[in-house]
Amino acid sequence: MPLNFYFTYFLIAAGLFAFVGLFTMFGVYAERKVSAFIQNRLGPTETGKFGSLQTLADMVKLVQKEVIIPAAADKVLFLMAPGIIFIAVYLGFAALPWGPGLAPANINIGLYYIFAIISIETLGILMAGWGSNNKYSILGAMRSAAQIISYEIPAGFAIIAAVMVAQTLNLQQIAMQQGILSAEPAKFFGFWDVSKIGGILSWNIFQAPHLLVAFVIYFIASLAESNRAPFDIPEAESELVAGFHTEFTGVQFALVFLAEYSMMYLVSMIGVVLFLGAWNSPLPNMGPVTLATWTTGTIWGIVWILLKTLALVGVQMWIRWTLPRLRVDQLMNLCWKVLTPMAFACMLISGVWRLWVM
Repeated sequence: MPLNFYFTYFLIAAGLFAFVGLFTMFGVYAERKVSAFIQNRLGPTETGKFGSLQTLADMVKLVQKEVIIPAAADKVLFLMAPGIIFIAVYLGFAALPWGPGLAPANINIGLYYIFAIISIETLGILMAGWGSNNKYSILGAMRSAAQIISYEIPAGFAIIAAVMVAQTLNLQQIAMQQGILSAEPAKFFGFWDVSKIGGILSWNIFQAPHLLVAFVIYFIASLAESNRAPFDIPEAESELVAGFHTEFTGVQFALVFLAEYSMMYLVSMIGVVLFLGAWNSPLPNMGPVTLATWTTGTIWGIVWILLKTLALVGVQMWIRWTLPRLRVDQLMNLCWKVLTPMAFACMLISGVWRLWVM
């Protein structure tokens, strides 16, 4: 391979890492302000204008802190776990479509690759809990593993429902099918051809209305996958101190924190690509001089997918500071008795929809 080939991919990897870091800083600051607003507080105010530099100060503090290894810990597992947790999530960003023709790795099985690679995070969480040799950590790790593995089932069925309608695992192609660039006619509710109009009517949740239910199921399951409230029992402070990452400090804690916020963005962007039109404009294309004409192209595609994804991240934050934490039995009942049957039904409807309607 020529040297510039490796240099190009190094730049892409560095760019994605920089984005993850910047998003985490923005996400932490936004969450502090959102929680303060919901609880009628001010949030960060002192460090920087409106407290905008507080997260940066916290990250600098974490980098400078000493990495402390408990005396009875399994040192190999303890040191490897945060890196595995973060890298598993970080590698998932490679196959995401950021705009028209703009994907770091435009592979035909991109969706399969993402969910295969982020599954390794569960292994890292188990290593963190076991390697810490702490009762709170191992309980948090076991809770997290059980929760993630369980909620992968309804999330997977909901994703398959969208894939059966799209007939591809390539995220770039799924995105193109929901806009005016689609080679296959986009049909509103499966009947009215809206290929030339585009806009919000071409999104998957409107091409096949049962995918709206699949999207809601996927979004709920994604909260559990990300250990976000009301599914944050693996990190329940009132019971487990901090869960599987109780013993981590400094850079190790920073990596776990980066992984959590990266996962929030990753699952939100996947939901946007599969159900909410990806990088396509929500505005209808009614002619050569309309606003929709000026809001298309690569740059606008990046803007639209960022706005949609950040909107879902905002909903995740809103839910965290609104709903109480579920008990373990409630969490599993919701997964196996409610979400899984509904997601399976959506998958069956997709098969019928594809054969008889589209």
